[in-house]
Amino acid sequence: MILLVLIASILIAAITVFQYREQTKDYHEDRLERKEEQIKLSIRYTLQKTTFPVTTENLGSIFFEEIYHIADVQNVNFNIYDLEGELIKSSRPKFEEDSISNCLDVEVLNRLEASAEKRYVEENSAAGDKYQASYTYINDNKFKPIGILNLPYYEDPTFNDMELKEFLGRLAGVYLLMLLIAIGLAYFISKYITRSLDEVTEMMGKTDLTKRNKKIFVKETSSEIGKLVNAYNAMIDELEQSAVKLARSEREQAWREMAKQVAHEIKNPLTPMRLSVQSFERKFDPSDPDIKKKVKEYSNTLIQQIDTMSSIASAFSNFAKMPAQQNETLNVVKIVRLALDIFNEPYIHFICDEEEIIAKWDRTQLIRVVTNLVKNATQAMIDQPSPRILVTVASEGNNVKISVADNGIGIADDFTEKIFEPKFTTKSSGMGLGLGMVKNIVETFNGSIDFTSQPGKGTVFTVIFPKNNASKNKN
Repeated sequence: MILLVLIASILIAAITVFQYREQTKDYHEDRLERKEEQIKLSIRYTLQKTTFPVTTENLGSIFFEEIYHIADVQNVNFNIYDLEGELIKSSRPKFEEDSISNCLDVEVLNRLEASAEKRYVEENSAAGDKYQASYTYINDNKFKPIGILNLPYYEDPTFNDMELKEFLGRLAGVYLLMLLIAIGLAYFISKYITRSLDEVTEMMGKTDLTKRNKKIFVKETSSEIGKLVNAYNAMIDELEQSAVKLARSEREQAWREMAKQVAHEIKNPLTPMRLSVQSFERKFDPSDPDIKKKVKEYSNTLIQQIDTMSSIASAFSNFAKMPAQQNETLNVVKIVRLALDIFNEPYIHFICDEEEIIAKWDRTQLIRVVTNLVKNATQAMIDQPSPRILVTVASEGNNVKISVADNGIGIADDFTEKIFEPKFTTKSSGMGLGLGMVKNIVETFNGSIDFTSQPGKGTVFTVIFPKNNASKNKN
């Protein structure tokens, strides 16, 4: 719309300038013809009333004084030449004194003679101004040429140029107003057209697979935008249904995997318990003098396996349902030191540049996070001649950073994506719930856990959590 207004204004301005120039040209041509006709009438009248014979030789005498009178009446200067182009008389005495202008150019004479109308107009410029000079024959009473009338006509473009500037100024004002209106209309129309698109874009940007998404309700939209909105709303419905199905499927799959793991872990102690019962049943002899000792050994074996099953149940219970989180204001440095006190390994070192880092956390859960990470690090020191574990605590703005670094066997690239999965472990013993439980605890407190590892060189686990936070699980 704006481009059309600009193009139209440029075209109309160009046409206006062209039209004014054409009108000015026609005006000056008509005015020259009128002046020429009036002078010819005055010359014809003078020739009719003169007492001199009407010949070329007498033109100087006939118009000796009359030429000035005609020039004053018509308010224009003119010259009279003979048929050879020699100046006879001029209404401007100074012009007669200029010897250069006393003779007409041969080309002018030839063009005048060759013209069908016996009239020739010469266009030229002087001192930056345009002027025209008309040449026509002076005839006697028998219409025989006896001389040449030369009428110089100087164009005065001042008035027309002023009118053109005024008109272009008014036209520019009108088109400026039209341009402003066009810009305003374009803005409001584009806002009206894109309002729905902006809302659709905003809603699409907020689409999240992990939560319920809102539908779009837009009033007074075009059919195309309406189809887009309907398609988005339909997609949201399908996405919600797919998310529900996916969540249900993931829960079912997780419980199936958990059930398999529980069954597998429970079967491990059941087998020795069964063998112990069968062996005791075969060898039981009430008269045996060592019967009490054998019964005690048998009981200890069963109790040991029962304790193993109990620890398995406790571990899965702790993973499936975390204890209620307690937001306590505590010194993280002190709690980490306390968690490390249970380890006797001399290669465990603790570094912190601050004596006190205050944060809101659960004391028990923080100890569990640190002990699990350090325990994993100690178990990674297999065949390490110079083991070293470095635990650091630092304050980073509004966050607390805890790092546990070791120079153990590291984590292979094939296992990096599974390291936090429940039941995943690279060790020969254990249930693989430690890191999964740590991740669950950290994320409950709006934190994050990550690691970097190089096989054969070591691993660094990093936990970052906010100092002031409200846990996701509140009771």
